[in-house]
Amino acid sequence: MDEDSAIMLQVRAGDDAAFNSLVEKYHRPIIHFMFRMVHNQAIAEELAQEVFLRVYRSRETYRAEARFSTWLYRIATNLGVNHARDTRHERNAHTVYLDEQDAETGTTPDVADARPTAEQDLVQGERLKAIRQQIMALPERQRSAVLMHKYQGLDYKQIGEVLKLSESATKSLLFRAYQTLRERLKSFVEEN
Repeated sequence: MDEDSAIMLQVRAGDDAAFNSLVEKYHRPIIHFMFRMVHNQAIAEELAQEVFLRVYRSRETYRAEARFSTWLYRIATNLGVNHARDTRHERNAHTVYLDEQDAETGTTPDVADARPTAEQDLVQGERLKAIRQQIMALPERQRSAVLMHKYQGLDYKQIGEVLKLSESATKSLLFRAYQTLRERLKSFVEEN
């Protein structure tokens, strides 16, 4: 049993301070993960709050069968997928990106995690936008797997547990997702 699962068992036993320590540890990563799914800071923060609300509501039925982080990201993924499904018609609305400056103030939005990601270090401007668009265009399971793998650092086994797939099925899913991304972005990379 991992340390966070043990802490969650303390939460199940009624220790609210233990719950607060889990929220403190995972709040920023969950906001960052949700932002990658919805591309809207306010919605990402709302969804992250909903994730922790669901964790708290589920405390009495929690069983430490998987890593706590796997269980937490399963809740987050399900919320993100449900949000995407429920707001499909709104997707053409204005999207705020972490690296875009506000035209009026010249500032970038407050972000959940100010450290640059590997993606931001390697790709700038239009390339970053194209990558984002292509990731968001992937089928839901592939998109979730890529986000968990690339941006949250989860391994195949953890992603498989979240998506309820075997490790080999997860590898295959990610292989297809990355193959699709390479194909879709090949012409973009060649012209730049």
